[in-house]
Amino acid sequence: MIPDKPDLTITDTGETVLAEKTKRETDEKCPQCGAVLTFDPGSGGMHCGYCDYRRDVASDEQSVAELSFDSAEHRDSIDWGAEKKQIICKSCGAASIYDQLDIANECPFCGSNQVMQEKGADSLAPNAVAPFQVSAKQAETLFADWIKRQLFAPSKAKRQAKADRFNGLYLPYWTFDSDTFSTYTARYGIDRRVRQKDGTYRTETTWRNTSGTFDYFVDDVTVLASSRHSTHSLKGIEPFDFQSLKPYRPEYLAGFVSERYSVGIDDAWPLAKDQIARVLDGAISHQIRANYRADRVSNLRFDTTFSNRTYKYALLPLWMSSFSYQQKIYEFLVNGQTGKVSGKVPISVIRVIIAVLLGLALLAVVLYFANDGGLRF
Repeated sequence: MIPDKPDLTITDTGETVLAEKTKRETDEKCPQCGAVLTFDPGSGGMHCGYCDYRRDVASDEQSVAELSFDSAEHRDSIDWGAEKKQIICKSCGAASIYDQLDIANECPFCGSNQVMQEKGADSLAPNAVAPFQVSAKQAETLFADWIKRQLFAPSKAKRQAKADRFNGLYLPYWTFDSDTFSTYTARYGIDRRVRQKDGTYRTETTWRNTSGTFDYFVDDVTVLASSRHSTHSLKGIEPFDFQSLKPYRPEYLAGFVSERYSVGIDDAWPLAKDQIARVLDGAISHQIRANYRADRVSNLRFDTTFSNRTYKYALLPLWMSSFSYQQKIYEFLVNGQTGKVSGKVPISVIRVIIAVLLGLALLAVVLYFANDGGLRF
């Protein structure tokens, strides 16, 4: 029998530890053998690794809802700091202490799923999840193929590199949609070739001023909602497929680690606006070129207003692992949807030197033929 635990305890170090319960849907055990059921990327349902029992994840077939940005109740970033929570395992009765940032993990004593409350008192709950579609075994195969294709990695590393245990992780992301209305000014240029007295041609550009308005709908602009992880390191495995998002259900997290957001929507929105500005710059430039059959656009300036802003708070899947080579650890990631791999590899100096020499030799050949068989600089 699992003993009763207090809702609130204070540790010897002064940490406040809140008791929290796990989700009923993921405490369910296999009806055939009583083992732990976890989410299976291959079938998209729950699976028992001992007796191979399977069942589907309940679904109402609804699409993921777009939520009103302006109506969101909890808007701030959250510094979860040293806040902790205690989970009592319903299988073995052991108590585990986690960061408040954690949404899902597994009991370190018996391996049972521990999918927790989706939100804190001052945070929003996820409304979307992209379930894992790549299994750990597939991620291992994808890693082996990836490292073989790394041009500058030593041959020995390619042969010997073995990934350590793959850890499945759901990371929090915001996605933003918005209608935009921009007013702009710019210059556009039309090129023409002008023949010179010596028979050669040069390009002359006639520049004209223009101004106008531009309507555009931006869809699924994404911002990482975690301060634990580097956006730069995650770029290598992007993009994620936001068309395959499903309404959030705790079963999808069973057997994986997951964290809630620490970057709130008010701090994420300026980052999204920076991305939107780059998209609008290209789209407005394209419209100007099309309207005037222009060859160039310069000095583009625009002001944008946003309306009908919506967001989704989504959990996206990735595999994390590492390998060792010559007593150094190299970490890498695998996109849990697409299987795209990215990470650091050891570099062979000899391979780099050979590549540089080959490049210089190729350049010399090109210059030789470009100068009618003679090298003239």
